[in-house]
Amino acid sequence: MTEFPKLFEPLDLGFTTLRNRVVMGSMHTGLEDRAKHVDRLAAFYAERARGGVGLIVTGGFSPDRTGWLKPFGATMMTHTRARQHRRVTDAVHAEGAKIVMQLLHAGRYAFWPRQVSASAVKSPINPFTPRAMTERQILKLIDRYGRSAALCREAGYDGVEIMGGEGYLLNQFLAPRVNKRTDRWGGSAANRNRLPLEIVRAVRAAAGEDFIIVFRLSMAELVDGGQSFTEITALARELEAAGVTIINTDIGWHESRVPTIVTSVPRAAFTEFTARIADAVSIPVCASNRINMPETAEQILTDTAIELVSMARPMLADSDWVNKARDGRVDEINTCIACNQACLDHGFENKMVSCLVNPRACHETVLVLSPTRATKKVAVVGAGPAGLAAATNLAERGHAVTLFEADERIGGQFEIARRIPGKEEFAETIRYYTRRIETTGVELRLNTRADVDTLRGFDEVVLATGVTPRVPGIAGIEHEKVITYPDLVLGTRTAGKKVAVIGAGGIGVDVSEYLTHDTSPTLDLQAWMREWGVSYDPEAGGQLAAPQPAPSPREVFLLQRKTSRIGKDLGKTTGWVHRAALKAKGVEQIAGVVYDRIDDEGLHISVGGTSRVLDVDNVIVCAGQESVRDLVDGLAAAGITTHVIGGADVAAELDAKRAIKQGTEVAAAI
Repeated sequence: MTEFPKLFEPLDLGFTTLRNRVVMGSMHTGLEDRAKHVDRLAAFYAERARGGVGLIVTGGFSPDRTGWLKPFGATMMTHTRARQHRRVTDAVHAEGAKIVMQLLHAGRYAFWPRQVSASAVKSPINPFTPRAMTERQILKLIDRYGRSAALCREAGYDGVEIMGGEGYLLNQFLAPRVNKRTDRWGGSAANRNRLPLEIVRAVRAAAGEDFIIVFRLSMAELVDGGQSFTEITALARELEAAGVTIINTDIGWHESRVPTIVTSVPRAAFTEFTARIADAVSIPVCASNRINMPETAEQILTDTAIELVSMARPMLADSDWVNKARDGRVDEINTCIACNQACLDHGFENKMVSCLVNPRACHETVLVLSPTRATKKVAVVGAGPAGLAAATNLAERGHAVTLFEADERIGGQFEIARRIPGKEEFAETIRYYTRRIETTGVELRLNTRADVDTLRGFDEVVLATGVTPRVPGIAGIEHEKVITYPDLVLGTRTAGKKVAVIGAGGIGVDVSEYLTHDTSPTLDLQAWMREWGVSYDPEAGGQLAAPQPAPSPREVFLLQRKTSRIGKDLGKTTGWVHRAALKAKGVEQIAGVVYDRIDDEGLHISVGGTSRVLDVDNVIVCAGQESVRDLVDGLAAAGITTHVIGGADVAAELDAKRAIKQGTEVAAAI
């Protein structure tokens, strides 16, 4: 018995059966692009299959070179490549899961000059202008999709997913935003639909009837000039008639100015679009986007006609997600917090994808946490993200671990982050480590400030003592108007109606978001949709409406010394969301600031040689951090082997990705 009966109900597709309703959605990891990584790719997917997933969708492989995401990117074009992929499919099938390869043509999102599209319309996120495809090129591409599908079958794949969303090539043909053609491939919805439908028919003819065809359908494009939902629904019916087995959900284009998967998006925010498609067709439809816990997945399957739930990043975060849900160990799930820092940000920067909360993702064969051969007595000082990762992984390997924390609770900077509007998911990481301390047998000592004498007798010490806020040298910094960011966010101090924030790094931006919300943050779906302008109107192009952001309860000034654009160094996939949110709330952002003094009148600044007084009630200091390293010298003098990680190692800008990775690596090394 399981508390999630719908989630673990098998799904009969007629010619094959999925063991449950959990789909590991597609994510391009970087392991796809080089043949030398095929064994790492096999290990990556096999670990998720072993973790209980029903169906896996690979990262995107192009049917020909014109569709490369980047030069020499992943393709499925040759028998040699197909034979190599037998290692992937055999590994997955040995663990009881099914696997399909995603066939993706990048179109004008290809990051190289020889890109093609429906029309010669440049993407706002790409420096290159595509060439409009000729009739001959289109017909050749249809054949190449069929050839790739046949090769996938030869490789042992159970099917393919045809990427028809996200603003990639097929979506470019579907949407008037890009498709300006006047021939039989453009103009009317019937003509714009022609290419994806012909590709589905070619794939079915080439691969046979007993072959899964998933179509990733753009259900809410969230761009001007996008399809109407009426057109999308009609296309779904045509896809079913053409031979599609499953319709999967795609939300938004890469150039959309509505966030779709960042942590501030409410869970299952776009399920209503998927449910309407599920009501319109008789084949299984799969929900996606911001679904990260089994309760949410079960509710979707119970309350709607949706039959599958897709999760990509949650399977990066915890390869054993499905088994834990099935066995009633939900509190042990390492939940995806939708931060994007090591997954999507890495992907868009041409780095190997991984996961902030699970740095072993995509590194299963190189970052190994095997049982220790020699048990040691290890002290970990500091229960922030770095210390928690180190302590629990060390204990899991078999070491005797004592975790010291000076505060009354664990979490460190995550305890602050979880209180920021839109970052509520960070509480899940604290919950996960709270439970993991119990299951691994770590001895936790809260309210205990370790010193050198306390640490004598341990074989090794891991210092994860974190950071303390840096106090800038500004005249009047001791004024009662001044509040440090921990005191503000943790509720020790309260800000007035006019506030200046000193420092516009990640913390300054977070604090500004905190100040522009009236109550304790809640991810309310309807309020979020109004804020960003998402519409259920079936005739609304791109599913957009006029945004209606709620007014800020405070007047906020966000300041930085640097003359560069505020927020420039934030994550590639999340920074624009923060910048847009602050703009919508009316935050005045000022760069190139010289801080003159703080007094009863407020904050005195100079910008470009011009003086100005900000008549504010409070000044919030977010001017960086300093490492807490006061134990380093004493431990060295005592001859105790010490490892310094996390903020105690580098405090330039808080980096939980680096902290958890360092904690995991030191645990693997001891």
